[in-house]
Amino acid sequence: MSQIKKKEGTGIKRLNINIPTELHRSFKSTTAAQGLEMTDVLLEFIEKYVAKNEPAAPKKGRRG
Repeated sequence: MSQIKKKEGTGIKRLNINIPTELHRSFKSTTAAQGLEMTDVLLEFIEKYVAKNEPAAPKKGRRG
């Protein structure tokens, strides 16, 4: 899994989301039981989601 640097100026952006309390509790306890950090699990999910769903890069024409 990816490791996140927590120092300022490292190109890291904070993301805040609102989720139901019970879902948060379940997610936290599930990741803890697996010895994982919630941030690492979410980052892996986001990376896979983007890789699967990001639009193809536009093709450059002769002029660009």
